[in-house]
Amino acid sequence: MYAILDIETTGGKYNEEGITEIAIYKFDGHTVIDQFISLVNPEQPIQPFVVGLTGINNDMLRNAPKFYEVAKRIVEITKDCIVVAHNAKFDHRILRLEFRRLGFDYERKTLCTVELSKKLIPGQTSYSLGKLVRALGIPLSDRHRANGDAQATVKLFKMLLAKDSQKEILKESVKNEPSKQLDTKLVQLLEELPAITGVYYLHNSDGDIIYIGKSKNIRKKVNQHFTNDNLKAKELQKEVAAVSFEATGNELIALLKENEEVKQNKPKYNKTSNKPIFSYALYQFVDEKGYINLKIARADARKSNVTTFSNMQQAKSTLRNMISSYNLCDRLCGLELGTGKCFGYTIKNCHGACIDLESPLDYNARVRELIEIYSYKDQNMLVVDRGREVDEKSALLVENGEFKGVGYFNLNYQLNNLEIVRSIITPMKNDRDVRHIIQSYLRRNKKLKIIQLQTND
Repeated sequence: MYAILDIETTGGKYNEEGITEIAIYKFDGHTVIDQFISLVNPEQPIQPFVVGLTGINNDMLRNAPKFYEVAKRIVEITKDCIVVAHNAKFDHRILRLEFRRLGFDYERKTLCTVELSKKLIPGQTSYSLGKLVRALGIPLSDRHRANGDAQATVKLFKMLLAKDSQKEILKESVKNEPSKQLDTKLVQLLEELPAITGVYYLHNSDGDIIYIGKSKNIRKKVNQHFTNDNLKAKELQKEVAAVSFEATGNELIALLKENEEVKQNKPKYNKTSNKPIFSYALYQFVDEKGYINLKIARADARKSNVTTFSNMQQAKSTLRNMISSYNLCDRLCGLELGTGKCFGYTIKNCHGACIDLESPLDYNARVRELIEIYSYKDQNMLVVDRGREVDEKSALLVENGEFKGVGYFNLNYQLNNLEIVRSIITPMKNDRDVRHIIQSYLRRNKKLKIIQLQTND
């Protein structure tokens, strides 16, 4: 659990400042579950330059509550939380200073979004909150006011959680929350899980990830782990102490995150293999008459393919759909042997390439159109899908035919700046498994919005 906050102060000498405004958002890693926002009477004058910066003046605070009047609420909303702030050392120091004046020792673990951003979003020209969120396309209203800055920090932190593929933030959070430790029954862990699409993580008592999985219904899938009675499941059930999850909004991002994070974190109970997750591929070659032929064969990493398949049944079924959609020839696609007209020609699906009635030029144009769609080779595109919330969409970036990563944006934010798109994207590895996952998903979900990008690179 996190308490994401921002504080405005009077300014002045070090360790003599007072709080003028505070905003705290209690965040469970997915949504805000509580909030506290208040002006505070610091019982001392505000420095003139601070008035100019924040717009908060002494008259505004005359009837505001004093710190001792809001102190209990601050303690309650930050209890068992990691305090998150942009320049967390400053905010934590000011809070401790105010509590020390009341004779109370206030101490919380902290996370700094400046430090996290430098690690997870390198190369930014500035890491000040205003310039950073602007570069990332995160809306920021009421700059230098506690509520506006805290809201922007929530959105920034959510992006940082998504970019943290090593899950260091998540593991630290699990260790910090004794309420998540298993002390009675597995059913207590299940009660906290939602029936949504995403990636889930099973942790041991040290917070280490021992299993990573994905599902369109996280609660149902984790329940299967907890109710299976095979030897491996029983061993996992004994060791699991906490369950966390990351909503992805759609199955494609869940598949990609699971694939990458299992390889990076190597959890104890995940199967690891160097073999690709597909076994068959579709290849192309040109015959002696100049027609592009398609052929299903065993996957070979040394050869360039159009697309890949998990098994032969999936390969044949997909190829038959391709033939029907693009009026291709059964024989030139390797599904018929012999000579003469193919079966597709007799039912008027094939235009006669098998008996030289259709020219290679016309036939190959349709094959190339198919290849471009199914392989995304040399393409620059964004695949837009459902986001984690109603007002959010996901974006998958492909540049020059290479998968770059995924990210999220709000509906009111236009993806018309490629540099901002690159900033909000969480970089991910591009390998043959990833290409298979993306190609398979695009084949199954033909109504996805695909934006072709213009690049100047």
